[in-house]
Amino acid sequence: MAENETPGGSLAAGLRERDTQIKPAPYANLDDDPTANGGNAALNDIDLVVDVPVQVTVELGRAKMQIRNLLNLSYGSVIELDMLAGDPLEVMVNGCLVAQGEVVIVNDRYGIRLTDIVTPAERLRKINR
Repeated sequence: MAENETPGGSLAAGLRERDTQIKPAPYANLDDDPTANGGNAALNDIDLVVDVPVQVTVELGRAKMQIRNLLNLSYGSVIELDMLAGDPLEVMVNGCLVAQGEVVIVNDRYGIRLTDIVTPAERLRKINR
């Protein structure tokens, strides 16, 4: 107990001595990892995100209308869309256009046959506008 009560006593000397023995923790060099950069057990970057869920939307078209017209809609009303018949539908993933396609029916269900895939370069160009 006497050591704790005397400032600059043997307790402080012991702390100074212990401080001089502190060494940095050894970390493995990531460049030396045998699985990195094309090793057999290396993971592709895409393998890290393949299980992440995304929202896929097929957009038939859009319409802009006033609330008064929206409130007047009833059964059998027709909303004119901005796309023409025969225009490709847009496939959006999390709100970003990734492809275009056409409607198909498979086993009594609607589907979309992709006719054009947006390249990563095109997507970046649209983002940077």
